[in-house]
Amino acid sequence: MYEVRVKTDFSAAHNLNNYRGKCERLHGHNWVAEAVFSYATLDKSGMAIDFRAAKKMLKGVVEKFDHAYLNDLKPLKGINPTSENIAKFIYGSLKKTNKNLKSVLVWENENSCAAYMED
Repeated sequence: MYEVRVKTDFSAAHNLNNYRGKCERLHGHNWVAEAVFSYATLDKSGMAIDFRAAKKMLKGVVEKFDHAYLNDLKPLKGINPTSENIAKFIYGSLKKTNKNLKSVLVWENENSCAAYMED
C-alpha cells in the first residue's frame, strides 16, 4: 500500500460555542490542512498520485477558509467550527473527487491536530 500526504495552510478566526475557556472568545490560527491518500498500485510513471494534483484538490477546498471568520462560513453554518468538524468537512469535499482519500488532518498549531477518516 502506498500513502501520499499533501499539506496546505490557511489563516482564519473562529470562536467555539458551548465551550468554557479561552477558545470561546474570538481568536485565530494559522491552520494546516493535510490530506492522506492511499493507493494499492502505482500508475505507469511510478506514482500513486501527482503531488501537484493532490495539492490542487486540497487547496480548492481550503481556499474558502483563508482569512475568514469560520463561524460565518456557509459550509460550517450550524456546526461548531472545531478542528474535528473542519477536518470532516474537508474530507467530505475531497472524497467526492478522489475515492482514494484515506484521512484529513487539521492542525491548529504544530502540536495539536484533529483527524477525520471513514472505514
